[in-house]
Amino acid sequence: MPFSSLKERLAKKNYSVAFGEVVKINATVITATGLSVSISDMVKIISNETVQEIVGMVTEIEGALFYITPFSFVDGFASGDKVFLDSAGMNIPVGDALLGRVVDPFMRPIDDKGNIHSSRLSPIIKAPIAAMKRGMIDEVFSVGVKSIDGLLTCGKGQKLGIFAGSGVGKSTLMGMIVRGSDAPIKVVALIGERGREVPEFIEKNLGGDLTNTVIIVATSDDSPLMRKYGAFAAMSVAEFFKDKGLDVLFIMDSVTRFAMAQREIGLALGEPPTSKGYPPSSLTLLPQLMERAGKEEGKGSITAFFTVLIEGDDMSDPIADQSRSILDGHIVLSREMTDFGIYPPVHILNSASRVMNDIITEEHFRAVMKFRRLYTLLKENETLIRIGAYTKGTDAELDEAIDKKEMMQKFISQGAMYKEDFTQTTTALIEMMQG
Repeated sequence: MPFSSLKERLAKKNYSVAFGEVVKINATVITATGLSVSISDMVKIISNETVQEIVGMVTEIEGALFYITPFSFVDGFASGDKVFLDSAGMNIPVGDALLGRVVDPFMRPIDDKGNIHSSRLSPIIKAPIAAMKRGMIDEVFSVGVKSIDGLLTCGKGQKLGIFAGSGVGKSTLMGMIVRGSDAPIKVVALIGERGREVPEFIEKNLGGDLTNTVIIVATSDDSPLMRKYGAFAAMSVAEFFKDKGLDVLFIMDSVTRFAMAQREIGLALGEPPTSKGYPPSSLTLLPQLMERAGKEEGKGSITAFFTVLIEGDDMSDPIADQSRSILDGHIVLSREMTDFGIYPPVHILNSASRVMNDIITEEHFRAVMKFRRLYTLLKENETLIRIGAYTKGTDAELDEAIDKKEMMQKFISQGAMYKEDFTQTTTALIEMMQG
């Protein structure tokens, strides 16, 4: 480890001589007194009996009392335990050494590949890119998936949501995007998911290849604070590489689990529940995370894909609705298409990319519009066609849609392990719509 890095980390670990005391404790919140603290200060609680330690964050202050949400579980702690203020705040080590590794939100390795010696410390919470410092999104960001590249084209620095119910294929599509994109750096945040899914995602969806990839993991059995700040920590890692002038692919699964973690924290602190039990802080937290992605003038870009779990395939879910209003586009996965065996099951008509029109050619745009129109005609007249009630020759445009139905379905279908070239995809789409 470089001496300068070691010196910096040691300096950040100085705890104050003054200490407070725990006066009340429950499963989710520790109440303490005796220290002068601010919201979001980091503290360490040390047990008088077992000398074990846990880290927590100050989340509420009431007179001389302050409330701490712990990053881990509180078994073994009691009233009277000591509370020390950590002057370093919420910082994590970041650097090129993270590439190819699987880590927790504190950047501690969980892949049994040895310690990580990172070059610098970075705060987890940062202000989003200032509005007037954002660069124009004017370059295509290819993800190697035909239905997205061809019909929902993404741009470098765009923020998109992948909306789907459980078991529809979010993880498979995530793996296709990570493998298919040409981004030099890829940051994947697995937040609040089952522990079984982590090795499965790496081996099955990524083929075990973590080249130029960092995976940050906070599973469902971690504390709400770990799940919440796991997402912010992953974004800080992406920002480190963006500040070096690199184009970063950021994928997070899932925003819903992230919001649920804040729901647990907010309700434990007495916030009023609103729609589906989410307190106001759950909704205000989403733009604080999502707006940190984007393209910054003079630096690189973070192109972000956030998966959103829509319970019961209900797009009016408060988290889905709020996310859709913040993001620059949404990719909706259809359970009906999954039932028909179409993968990835991207519902073209319900999906949209808000920057597509600015980054594709006029010829490509006309082909996309014609594809959507023909696809809509097929959907509207599907019942008539299936029962044989439609007579060919009645509607020339519907006749064309019927003739091209098989080609269109083939275009939006793709094997999970295949990567498609962007130029070939757009050429095939244009030729199909012109032919």
